[in-house]
Amino acid sequence: MRRALELARQAWGRTHPNPMVGAVITEGGKIVAEGFHAKAGEPHAEVMALRALGRKPAADAVLHVTLEPCCTHGRTPPCVDAILASGLRTVVVGARDPNPAHAGHGLELLRAKGVAVVEGVLGEECAALNLIFNHWIIRGTPLLALKVASTLDGKLTLPAGQGRAITGPESQTYVHRLRRLFPAIAVSADTALADNPRLTSRGDDGETCPVRFVLDRHFKTAGHTGLNLFQDAHRTRTIVVGLGSSAKKSDLAWYEAEGIKVWALVGDEDAFLKVWAERCAQEKIIGVLIEAGPRLASAVLAAGSVDYLYAFVAPRTGDPEAPCWHDGVALPVGGLRTSLIGVDALYQGHLG
Repeated sequence: MRRALELARQAWGRTHPNPMVGAVITEGGKIVAEGFHAKAGEPHAEVMALRALGRKPAADAVLHVTLEPCCTHGRTPPCVDAILASGLRTVVVGARDPNPAHAGHGLELLRAKGVAVVEGVLGEECAALNLIFNHWIIRGTPLLALKVASTLDGKLTLPAGQGRAITGPESQTYVHRLRRLFPAIAVSADTALADNPRLTSRGDDGETCPVRFVLDRHFKTAGHTGLNLFQDAHRTRTIVVGLGSSAKKSDLAWYEAEGIKVWALVGDEDAFLKVWAERCAQEKIIGVLIEAGPRLASAVLAAGSVDYLYAFVAPRTGDPEAPCWHDGVALPVGGLRTSLIGVDALYQGHLG
């Protein structure tokens, strides 16, 4: 199952709106075939492993798969049918299908046909692999995840003369990996203007660009031609989100002339984040990583608008005059996971 997880991660961020899934076939306790789901519309992991085997499995063959095999016909046929047609007699599963309408049904169909099924092997790890998919398939809303990089005292800026980067290089590399996982990234207009970020995922295998949101209720970024988000090679991936009631014709005309998309939302200030999330759902954007400054972070927390938290904490203190990113808001984090990323601590879990 650990090998199946490694295989699943080879499609990191490329399978939306589908889950990442890996599969391994063993015979006599040795791996004889492997497969993973590469992207939506392509064969599922189980089918890829069976194709790699290229023959009928041996009598003692075991299929290990990170997620319960599908049992309904979507863009591809059900994997349960492929398993039964292959003659496999034992299937080991990491996590169940999170869809309440399907959960366990595929396993029931296999058992009804005499296939031995073992569940829950590395179950938590297999489920955590598809954090975004799980939220989307259960709730039908995008997973909104807040990411902050702070000092021990909750500050997002350092004292004068200590530079801009709070966390170490390992955490910065991890954030680029998160950017590759999420279909979209969001920042406030203040961050876009002050930091001029690129919001791309950059690594050894090149650069990728998710959808890039600028949350700009009153369209104050209009006219700022020097922003990377408005002028780089990925500018068509940028969407400025504001309130329709604040939209001046001249501002909208400027964005249009620059080739920048605009979502002018209908609603008031208090409903802004909710209406934005609803529009994301309509556009099938199933997850957004919000890279927030202190004002946006405290606002989304106070409004209860985010579902998940990635808090990177560096072992240093911040600017004593700067605000705290959570502004005293209680943080009920469920399923809290902690890890060391270089010298920094990463706290992550569900909010609410």
